Amino acid sequence: MVSEEKGAAVAVDGYGMVERHVRDKRILLVDDEAELAGMVAAILHGAGFSAVDRVGSGAEALAAIDARAASPEDAYQLFVLDVMMSGMDGFDLLARIRERPACASVPALFLTAKDEPFDRVNGLALGADDYIAKPFLPQELVLRIAAVLRRCYAQESPLLELDACRVNFATAEVERADGSTVLLTAKEHEILSVLARNAGRIVTIDALCEACWGTSFGYENSLMAHIRRLREKIEANPSKPVSLVTIKGLGYKLAGR
Repeated sequence: MVSEEKGAAVAVDGYGMVERHVRDKRILLVDDEAELAGMVAAILHGAGFSAVDRVGSGAEALAAIDARAASPEDAYQLFVLDVMMSGMDGFDLLARIRERPACASVPALFLTAKDEPFDRVNGLALGADDYIAKPFLPQELVLRIAAVLRRCYAQESPLLELDACRVNFATAEVERADGSTVLLTAKEHEILSVLARNAGRIVTIDALCEACWGTSFGYENSLMAHIRRLREKIEANPSKPVSLVTIKGLGYKLAGR
């Protein structure tokens, strides 16, 4: 594994400013094209991202992830994966990553030359948060990575107090009143983060879909399924929610304490 780290990170105007709480996230870049991986790492460093590790295969990626598993504070907070790699491809790698409980809610982004509609659908269905086709503009790469991190990691307090639980956004854990703890998936984390940033206000279905999938078309049923599973984790009685409530005909509202 080649580690690319810098100390004081300062965003460069050419790539746009990236908030400090986003720039501090640890990123694992997986690509078997060393020259391209080096270029991507340089772009991210130029934008101020302070911790980017590079590996050249799926096996190396899993080894790097497992090596950091013992120290949650050092765990990866974003995976940027190529699809077309020899041996284990990016799709298979993400499936293997998602098998690890600690990585179930970590956002992932595909950066690949495979840009057919089926490939995009397949990647998103596996739990990827975005899919960027090569070639790409450096600024687009930085902004889209920052957008994923911004959605998944709230800048405000990492703790959200609800009626029947406490949510720790930093660890994606829900600490319930009975003492049990459950993990949020990446998409549940993203949806709840959007609602938390708008606590007390109605967030329309279209706005939630746009924020979490990049489009308001075709994701309403998927959103409803995620909301149902979220309620099973954060509500004392999911059939009678008091924290994540439906505003009929409009959308959803989160009521914190």
